[in-house]
Amino acid sequence: MIRITSRIRNGLVCAIFRGSVRTSTKSIVVRYLHRKHQQRLQLYSALHFVPTPWQQQLRFYVDYPNHIKVPLPALSPTMETGTIISWQKKEGDKLNEGDLLAEIETDKATMGFETPEEGYLAKILVPAGTKNVPIGKLVCIIVQDESNVAAFKDFKDDTVEPAVPPPPKPAAPTTPAPPPVKTEVAPPVPAAKVPSIVPPSEERIYVSPLAKKLAAKKGLSLQGLKGTGLYGSITSKDLEGAVVQPAVPSIGAPTGVDIPISNIRMVIAKRLSESKQTIPHYYLSADIKMDAVLAMREQFNKLLEKDKLKISINDIIIKGMAMACKKVPEGNSAWLGNVIRQYNNVDVSVAVSTDSGLITPIVFGADVKGIVQISKDVKALATKAREGKLKPHEFQGGTITISNLGMFGIKNFSAIINPPQSIILATGVTEAKLIPAKNEKGFTTAQYMSVTASCDHRTVDGAVGAQWLAAFKDLMENPTTMLL
Repeated sequence: MIRITSRIRNGLVCAIFRGSVRTSTKSIVVRYLHRKHQQRLQLYSALHFVPTPWQQQLRFYVDYPNHIKVPLPALSPTMETGTIISWQKKEGDKLNEGDLLAEIETDKATMGFETPEEGYLAKILVPAGTKNVPIGKLVCIIVQDESNVAAFKDFKDDTVEPAVPPPPKPAAPTTPAPPPVKTEVAPPVPAAKVPSIVPPSEERIYVSPLAKKLAAKKGLSLQGLKGTGLYGSITSKDLEGAVVQPAVPSIGAPTGVDIPISNIRMVIAKRLSESKQTIPHYYLSADIKMDAVLAMREQFNKLLEKDKLKISINDIIIKGMAMACKKVPEGNSAWLGNVIRQYNNVDVSVAVSTDSGLITPIVFGADVKGIVQISKDVKALATKAREGKLKPHEFQGGTITISNLGMFGIKNFSAIINPPQSIILATGVTEAKLIPAKNEKGFTTAQYMSVTASCDHRTVDGAVGAQWLAAFKDLMENPTTMLL
């Protein structure tokens, strides 16, 4: 009996074990097959993507007729941005080769932008007056056929300008926390009892809040008013007999008008700051006797009266500078970083003041030109500079610069070098001076002009700068030697 019972029990255990193994095996196989099925679905979805129309955002593009996109050009080598001063053509206008399309203010001057292609102006994308337009920015659209102008009525520039990442913030220096300082706390002092109602003082004017607000709004004076409120305080009813107090000018921060900075002014500030910070300036001054120059100028002007020409002292100074550069060529040089370039020709930049700022048009080949031709060039360049009509090649470059403030009565000053040049000459007014002489009076008078040469010590040593200034002085005091 016991043997039968144990056999039955063992049979039941084996049956239960086989069933559990079969069940677990089946579940494992099912889970494995399900996982493989899901992986196949994911792989199929990745290889065969079928978009759902209600979830996918579509962008529809418009087919425009053939057109020419006109970006903002670089009108000078140092130009980074420009300002559209005005458009000389309207949308729909006919454009011919050489027509003035727009006026653009660069970092040097206001210049005309000519039509790059013939056709019709279909769309203006940057309106007049827009400042700091980057180079390459799309400014307008040109089409060949007039019938295509209407197609660009709603055209917009979709180009996305790259965002400039902000500069990384410097890590704040970690300083160790100071050790805690033990401070002795004083025992609290019992507050004195203040009476609830303080009798008013004779010096103080008591006024209700409403009356104070109304008096300030209407500009009424509270002096001399008798109040009918508590302790004689002034109420709103007591303001009927108040006198309007005179306006007192407010004392505070100074007021003014903010003037917008033009591109030219911004570049002038940038270049002059860089010049002063990076160029080792030194200064040489001299007084030059101008009697011979004045006599020669008077003689030349008499000869040129019938031609209606008049030579200025500045014209003769330009010629003298050019000839001094021929005698001392180190002064006619430029610092280019790796080399020092000595120029064969002398191109004198003349500082001209305009409404928008300082600009330096160039008298090319001043060493080979006569004084009359130099005078004509200076007058023409100065007129174009003040009208904003200088072309880039007329003010970019130069080998030496002159800045003359004599017409304003300035005796002497020190100018800032115009990089990459090496010398800028600052000239002042010509004035009479007394000179000791062996005559009955014991003195004589002569006309003298003070000049100051600002030199770049990297290219022109002190002795070389002195030689150049001495050569210039000798040429000015003996102007006929310029012909040799």
